Amino acid sequence: MKTGTVNMKDWSVQGEELANCNCNFGCPCQFGVLPTTGNCEAVVIYDITSGHYGDVRLDGLKAAGIYYWPGPIHEGNGSMQLVIDPAADDAQVAALEAIMTGQDTEEMATMWFVYSAMSPNKHETLRAKIDLDWNAEDRVGRASVDGIVDTEVRPIPNIVSGLPHRISIQLPYGFEFRHAEMASGTSKTTGGALNLAFDKTHAHIARLNLTGQGVAGA
Repeated sequence: MKTGTVNMKDWSVQGEELANCNCNFGCPCQFGVLPTTGNCEAVVIYDITSGHYGDVRLDGLKAAGIYYWPGPIHEGNGSMQLVIDPAADDAQVAALEAIMTGQDTEEMATMWFVYSAMSPNKHETLRAKIDLDWNAEDRVGRASVDGIVDTEVRPIPNIVSGLPHRISIQLPYGFEFRHAEMASGTSKTTGGALNLAFDKTHAHIARLNLTGQGVAGA
């Protein structure tokens, strides 16, 4: 991987992500705490509104990442598999693979760099249609990766009334997002290399504005 600024290809990605993992609401990782059950599993779907990798445009593309670590992410030995929508051509697939495996990125600058560095077991990238429909403010929506992932999110219920409980996280110095809306997520993976299932666990919807130097903007 190229981890310095010399000869590093310029890239940027703007859009939104929906993430669902196996931990309690809020996700201990966001607070520097060990995972709820000792290990980390997650599915993340990306809706790219605009972006580029060198001269390759990434506008309107969709991708997903499926991840598994036997312990906390920082202890490594993880496995990952990327999925990219068939709407991407070969050059765009190569660009997304580079970005999502931490290439042309300063060390530790993005979650993609960290996930890749902590996942020596990388499975072949799949191509599958990705459909999504979510609303960050309402914390409601769904995403499906044809034959591979189904994810649904709903508001976290108030423990007494059951009414929607709204909470968000601010990460001024995070490597993934600056602001995310917390939700309850349910996911199941089939057909890929990693078989995961979550039921009413941590989910979030966040705006992305990433470059090879990390999160851009305030």
